[in-house]
Amino acid sequence: MNVSEIISGIEGTDINFIDRARKRTAKLAMPQRALGELHVIGERLCGIRRTLKPSVKEKAFLVAAGDHGIARSSVSAYPQVVTGEMVKTFLRGGAGINALSRQIKARVIVIDVGIIPDIHPQTSEGGRLIVRKVARGTEDFSKGPAMTKDQAEYAIIQGFEAAKELFKEGVELLGTGDMGIGNTSPSSAIGAVITRAPVENMTGRGTGIDNKGLQRKCETIKRGIEINNPKPEDSLDVLSKVGGFEIGAIAGAILAAAFFKRPVVVDGFISGAGALIAYGFCPAVTDYMFAGHQSVEQGHKIMLEYLGLSPILDLGMRLGEGTGAALSMHIIEAAALIIKEVLTFEEAGVSKDI
Repeated sequence: MNVSEIISGIEGTDINFIDRARKRTAKLAMPQRALGELHVIGERLCGIRRTLKPSVKEKAFLVAAGDHGIARSSVSAYPQVVTGEMVKTFLRGGAGINALSRQIKARVIVIDVGIIPDIHPQTSEGGRLIVRKVARGTEDFSKGPAMTKDQAEYAIIQGFEAAKELFKEGVELLGTGDMGIGNTSPSSAIGAVITRAPVENMTGRGTGIDNKGLQRKCETIKRGIEINNPKPEDSLDVLSKVGGFEIGAIAGAILAAAFFKRPVVVDGFISGAGALIAYGFCPAVTDYMFAGHQSVEQGHKIMLEYLGLSPILDLGMRLGEGTGAALSMHIIEAAALIIKEVLTFEEAGVSKDI
């Protein structure tokens, strides 16, 4: 299956089920919409799953990992070797996403779509690693295209196929995550190109660079955009010229959620870049997205506004990995339980008459 075939198979959520869910919500044994956004989330789940009894019990995270040529341009506070070391940490169960996933009984699946070191496919205490390596890191997009268009589409398809397998295994709620030193730079470039926001407004400190480093990072990103001249209306062009392999895989996972009619919780800034790429291919994908949180990275707010998504949480986080999405899953599951389990006034035998 190629990207065009995937797009042709995506349709929006079922408005009829959303309307039926709203009518039920209006009759629940409580003041009108007393649980605020929980009702909105629950109603959206009904539209996504085409049911008034949505379930999101089976959860998993697809953490996409890749290295970046732009990291050699001193845009990160951490060395590139950290990408591979963190993948090993995920597999040991010792990263932030592992701890938060255990709390909500979610699986962690890491997909290597382009890290530099070789780590063999395996299943361990921390999760599962699948290897679908496009290349050993992207090229430095400040000097030329990050990848070829064939590589960009391959990365998208690998994310799609990995998510597809999870849905076949029974996953009802998917979270996106990322790992890749230097990946806030391609994410900033993608965000600036697609939303037309100034690079300075889209770019943050990433792993914690100082003021001088931030200025250098902005200049490097602007140079990359100028050299490559990506077309904002062409997602594949943008991804191939200034993107990252893991960003492509995240876009593919989001497309898979829409294709298979499953809710997907988009994490922070890097996942936001993947969401922009997916949206460029097919705007209907936003029907299936929940924005897990608002990242401290300043460009994330611009991304979410462009996508028309409201973050569920705002806790000052900027780790990535899927951690913000993991925390928001508590709320999404609560919303599903409200729509399924709370009785209406009639069912409860409670009179509304004063």
